Order: sequence, then structure tokens, then C-alpha cells
Amino acid sequence: MPEVIINKERFELPEKGLLSDVLPLLRIDRPDGIAIAVNDKVIPRTEWGSYVLRAEDKVFVIRATQGG
Repeated sequence: MPEVIINKERFELPEKGLLSDVLPLLRIDRPDGIAIAVNDKVIPRTEWGSYVLRAEDKVFVIRATQGG
């Protein structure tokens, strides 16, 4: 089970360690308006279910917000 850094906090992922496993860890149930970068590279949403994370990867999850 890889241990990764998500938004500057350490998390242990399930056995396969897919990028799509990150959202439930952060209690995000809908990916609308979410962007994820791994090691400073934005990963397209279409790849989240197949992108395998490695130990010590740095994951950054952001949510778009509206404001003015």
C-alpha cells in the first residue's frame, strides 16, 4: 500500500493505489470542479481510474470555486 502526500498530508492508499482512490480519502463524493495534479503535472479526469500512484508521490487536489 503506497503512502503518498495529498495536499501536504500523508495518506496510505488502498492496495492498487489509483488516483481515483484519493477523492474518497478526502471525503469528496462528486468530482465536479475538481482538478488533480501529481508531482506538479495535471492528470486528466479520464485517467484517474487507471493512473497508479507510487510511494511518496505528491498529489494536489483543488476544487474550483466561484467568487468575484
